[in-house]
Amino acid sequence: MELFDRQKDAVGQGERTLLVYVELPSTRNIHNAKSEFKELAQSSGLDIIETIQVNRNSALAQYFIGTGKVDEIAQMVQDLELDLVIFSPELTPSQERNLEKTLACQVMDRTGLILDIFALRASSFEGKLQVELAQLRHLSTRLVRGWTHLERQKGGIGMRGPGETQLETDKRLIAVRIKNITKRLDKVHKQRDLGRKSRTKNELPMIALAGYTNAGKSTLFNTLTDAKVFAHDQLFATLDSTIRRVILPASGEAVIADTVGFIQDLPHDLVDAFKSTLEETKRSNVLLHVVDAADEYNIEKIGQVDEIIEEIGAGKIPTILVMNKIDCLENFAPRLDRDEFGRVYRVWISSMTGKGVDLLYQALAEQLSGMMTRAKIQLDVKSAYIRSEIHNIGYIHNEKVDDFGQWILEINVTHHYLSKLLNKKGVKLLWEQSRK
Repeated sequence: MELFDRQKDAVGQGERTLLVYVELPSTRNIHNAKSEFKELAQSSGLDIIETIQVNRNSALAQYFIGTGKVDEIAQMVQDLELDLVIFSPELTPSQERNLEKTLACQVMDRTGLILDIFALRASSFEGKLQVELAQLRHLSTRLVRGWTHLERQKGGIGMRGPGETQLETDKRLIAVRIKNITKRLDKVHKQRDLGRKSRTKNELPMIALAGYTNAGKSTLFNTLTDAKVFAHDQLFATLDSTIRRVILPASGEAVIADTVGFIQDLPHDLVDAFKSTLEETKRSNVLLHVVDAADEYNIEKIGQVDEIIEEIGAGKIPTILVMNKIDCLENFAPRLDRDEFGRVYRVWISSMTGKGVDLLYQALAEQLSGMMTRAKIQLDVKSAYIRSEIHNIGYIHNEKVDDFGQWILEINVTHHYLSKLLNKKGVKLLWEQSRK
């Protein structure tokens, strides 16, 4: 489609780039903002030639920054033969157009950069649709006099009337594409909802991983599930939500979801586009907030992630802070931290080495205890095959064969599964712990 060949937001790999970090009163207390902005640009594969900082107390209407600084940047673009200039604050469409005209090169802001990174990393069908939807919503705000070919096209039969402008054509094409993507995503979301209903029906505990990008969520997910989700030391290494069933020691069967990483000032178009994926977080029984324990700015990042968790409606989900990457700290041993009521609120682990993962299992078992029950059952000789099913669904603490060849099992399963189990022939309940 012609419109998307002309789309200006896509960034090519290896383009010679100037980063302009604008420090405002609202960002002066965010210590990692500048370094994170540079890391974002590097993770997209751009060739960063220079980074400059501009201090401002407020934004100016024409360029966001002053005209003197714009002239200085224009000279740098010419001298260094730059292809792209990226600004850290969000630019209005008119500011972006004014800058492109004056600098004579492509200009984008941090929001456009994040959208570009998401486009590079999305691999699933749903993920690609979500990213394209966010890109189109972002692009639609930048179409006003955005192209140089907006002269009136000729009208219809006999060329009566002015016809449709190229701008109007672009807007219409974008609106049609957004509508089509939304319909396709609705179908995907219905399939996802069926999976959720099945898990709810079976009372399977749901555990969601959340956290700042590059905190180690995917590595922890792989450790807990033996999956092979792509994990790499870079921002937004994983975008596509992944769900796996897993047998947790002392807890039994559960479902774990790995979700997209968060970042400060995550563009709203992306939050909206990924809301279905983030539903896994909202509907979980336990939220594991994964934190890079070796990051000197992790306190700020915890606060930023908490804000997004509140925004998506998951603020009341029971949460355990998982302080990850303790292998990067000197002489630091895994441990559990409890609040004044004796409840686990923080676990220190290394998902890379596996140290402390047993403590995380313990914390999950305590948190999920309300959904689980401990019972002792008896299986007759003909029903011994049920042992393997229980091994797959729950957790067996003790098992033995009595003098009559019957299996005596002490198990940990969900209340729902125990009810189904007791309806099977040859299964007898000996005792069950009292429900809380």
